[in-house]
Amino acid sequence: MKNLVWSQAFIRAFKRLVRQNPQLRPQIEQILKQLAEEPFHPSLHTHKLKGDLSERWACSIDYSNRILFKFVNNPDSDEEEILLLTLGSHDVVY
Repeated sequence: MKNLVWSQAFIRAFKRLVRQNPQLRPQIEQILKQLAEEPFHPSLHTHKLKGDLSERWACSIDYSNRILFKFVNNPDSDEEEILLLTLGSHDVVY
């Protein structure tokens, strides 16, 4: 299981998305749990991005919403973690 690190931008985007769509909160929480347990589970549709976002990965919340993240090494424990960058609709995050 990987540790999830919430960036400030992710926290702001999460609060905004949940405020606008409260019904998404349980689904987002389930996706984050699955992401921590198995980042490449088929249900997440995890894929590497290209171009300007080539260092980042995305997974699906639902048809129109995505979570952007990147794999980073924790300098203290030297373990790989998942840095959550942002989330929102396809048009917002890309």
